[in-house]
Amino acid sequence: MPSLTMRLFASHVLVAVVGALVTFAVVRVAAPAVFEERATGPGSGRNRTNGSSPLREVVADAVTTALLLGVLAGVITAAALGLLASRRLLRSLRSVRSGTQAIATGDYRYRIPVPPEAELAAVAADVNDLAVRLADTEARRVRLLSEVAHEMRTPLTVIDGYAEGVLDGVFDAAELVQIETEVGRLRRLADDLSTLSRAEEGRLDLHPADIDLSDLVVQVTGRMRPQFDDAGLTVTVHPPPRPVMVCADADRITQVLINLLGNALAATEVGGVNIDITADRDVATVTVTDTGEGLDPDDVERIFERFYRVPSRRRGEHDLGSGIGLTISRDIARAHGGDLSADSPGRGHGARFTLQLPTRSDHPIRR
Repeated sequence: MPSLTMRLFASHVLVAVVGALVTFAVVRVAAPAVFEERATGPGSGRNRTNGSSPLREVVADAVTTALLLGVLAGVITAAALGLLASRRLLRSLRSVRSGTQAIATGDYRYRIPVPPEAELAAVAADVNDLAVRLADTEARRVRLLSEVAHEMRTPLTVIDGYAEGVLDGVFDAAELVQIETEVGRLRRLADDLSTLSRAEEGRLDLHPADIDLSDLVVQVTGRMRPQFDDAGLTVTVHPPPRPVMVCADADRITQVLINLLGNALAATEVGGVNIDITADRDVATVTVTDTGEGLDPDDVERIFERFYRVPSRRRGEHDLGSGIGLTISRDIARAHGGDLSADSPGRGHGARFTLQLPTRSDHPIRR
């Protein structure tokens, strides 16, 4: 198959040749007659024997010679311009190709110079944007592996220490309960990672049913109230006067609520947590507001990233965004056709998390 350079070159030459031949044919036929008619007038000086005049023949020869020179010059010029244009275009294409090859080999820092051609400039911009996104994905993957290794290292170290102590006779069999506790932590981590994977792939196993969201919030709050009491904090629910019916998986929504209340408990030192439940025609809303440390503007959206950590004055780092609970919670909300968002007036002024779920039972739920 001919190269793109040859095809572009041939196309320019072909266009030039066709245009030149058409021009030659039209001018060769029309020019002598027009010249003779304008110069001598109709019928004067005409050779009655063969129907043509000497002047007409001279003009025809001159026009033919000039046209041949013009055609030759035009074809050469078109060929030269076509070659330059094709080389310029191929230079831009080679640049885009080099960029895609670099990105394919994992060099996500490579950026393609933007070519002058508008169409190729758009392609180059898309490839550069792809490189940025791939770099971000790779950074997330590396960070995920690092965080998973970090989360696993502590329980494995504890298990190894207790197992070694039992084998050496330093600990008795009763200490095996500590090993069981750490194994439970590893199991929960594995379950969370599995849930996160299914959520991000849209494969969450949901069992939706009509439930009273207000009643579910009251139940979850009651289960966690002893923890708030031990911390000296208050937790108050403000339910609406009527049931708030939604079509949702009660277990999954419970998981979201426990995560939100657990985060509020971890972030709050003085005061308490208020839970407001509202509903309109299409959306039911659960708002969890705490009086804790709050969030910086840059943290408001990033806390939903996997393993993103928010510094805490209380514990160095608290559970807000330190794991994958909020990531899973948002994915669960979105799988139900709703959403989970956060906002905060700033550090030291508390934070507010808003869970929204559709109230219409015919709303499609991603299973």
